[in-house]
Amino acid sequence: MTSEIETLKTWITESDNIVFFGGAGVSTESGIPDFRSVDGLYHQKFDYPPERILSHSFFYQNTEYFYRFYREKMLPLEAQPNTAHRKLAELERAGKLRAVVTQNIDGLHQKAGSKHVFELHGSIWRNNCQKCGKFYPPEYIRDCDSVPRCTCGGIVKPDVVLYEEGLSESCIEGAARAISDAEVLIVGGTSLTVYPAAGLIRYYRGHKLVLINRDETPYDSYADLVLREPIGEVFSQM
Repeated sequence: MTSEIETLKTWITESDNIVFFGGAGVSTESGIPDFRSVDGLYHQKFDYPPERILSHSFFYQNTEYFYRFYREKMLPLEAQPNTAHRKLAELERAGKLRAVVTQNIDGLHQKAGSKHVFELHGSIWRNNCQKCGKFYPPEYIRDCDSVPRCTCGGIVKPDVVLYEEGLSESCIEGAARAISDAEVLIVGGTSLTVYPAAGLIRYYRGHKLVLINRDETPYDSYADLVLREPIGEVFSQM
């Protein structure tokens, strides 16, 4: 593994056009469960499957239950950035990292100091009234006893992409452009099985594709460098 780490170090040192694409595995070391790991959200028992609860139709048909689940499982407001988040923010400040593309909704990249972040699936930190558009912080949802409502009476909805909802076109376009223009693309903490997000990797046109993930991914054969280590351990050696 030492030679792979050294290669990655060299590529980072020599480039000022790096893009990072990350998934749930980036935040597990901050105490946020990977949805599909053995102990993750998808292996816990609820009255309904998480895929159904976190759907557009369920949100409007059973809003109170949605929020009971959401408040308990989807609002890690006290979580702090880990080594990977901090290192990526450091690379951005150094003028090397052009963008972070993330599937996570926890906002930890911004909390670590990253500025150029494409949040493919939205963010728990943005919540708006469905009637008048008024903004509410996540603490407002956390502290409500039932369905959070605006002063105008409308339902306050998190700016997170639910099942049956499409991704933001402007976010997808920006992420695709950043990936397409990147010299080095580092992909970490993702199984690359969730679409359409995972399909963005296909926009990469360079020859320095790095995959950092404990398990195999469908894109391993396309990668120029594969590291089978937790992403925090890899970045701690950078």
